[in-house]
Amino acid sequence: MRTLSLGYSPCPNDTFIFYALVHGKIDVGDLNFKEILLDVETLNQMAVKGALDITKVSYNAFGNLREDYCLLRSGGALGRGCGPLLVVRSLESGVWSFKNKKIAIPGNLTTAFLLLRLYLASTHNSELQTLNFVDMPFHKIMEAVKKGEADAGLIIHEGRFTYPSYGLKKIMDLGEWWEKETGLPIPLGCIIAKRSLGNVIISKAERLIRESVLYAMSRRDEPKKYIKKHSQELNDSVICEHINLYVNDYSIDIGDDGIIAVRKLLDMAEERGIIKKSAKPLCINLDS
Repeated sequence: MRTLSLGYSPCPNDTFIFYALVHGKIDVGDLNFKEILLDVETLNQMAVKGALDITKVSYNAFGNLREDYCLLRSGGALGRGCGPLLVVRSLESGVWSFKNKKIAIPGNLTTAFLLLRLYLASTHNSELQTLNFVDMPFHKIMEAVKKGEADAGLIIHEGRFTYPSYGLKKIMDLGEWWEKETGLPIPLGCIIAKRSLGNVIISKAERLIRESVLYAMSRRDEPKKYIKKHSQELNDSVICEHINLYVNDYSIDIGDDGIIAVRKLLDMAEERGIIKKSAKPLCINLDS
């Protein structure tokens, strides 16, 4: 029996995806998965240290981990209409300037922050030096903006559905910007595995994650108790919206257009010196 550490977040899309895998609902053969549930930025930092065999990370983090980790084709978050939002308390005269603003972000290694940096680099070069980014747990960002502890907040996960209840207003949908800029689906989070595990184990883990996604999709009510146990948001309708938005066909298999989108995101980040270049293939079954 080979035990593998498996990191994923307590967000509904992840607990939905991995429910069957960690609850004995599918046959895992001679593998055993030790699940570790932490917010995605903590998982990003653990992966940087090589502390996890298989884990959910942001694509921003994966960009600098390609020498040691490969991308799994299943279990990730990629799609359309699902990008991070930038929200504020109020809009004076309907106009908001980035100059001299404090912006709360959900982590330096998150894809949300990468997208914000790419957006600002392409449209607001003169204001970049005046920005103050404040790193905090994603679930504290909206309250911080509401209280005036930050001028704006970069929100992810269920915040997309709940920010109006904090009296906040959306000023930017970075997923919308990405899709308009590239015409591609937006890569947010991915499942990666240590290359040192070897192709046989990596392929088996990838297949099992795909089976776990399909199991949950065919029995959508069964994982509910597990999902609610870990979710920051307990409202059933919000949890359902969250899963419906972030778990889709790309979660079963990233597909050719998904691979193109990932390469585009990483290429843009490399061009701006945000992530290191790598010659390693993204996935074990791809040449480049």
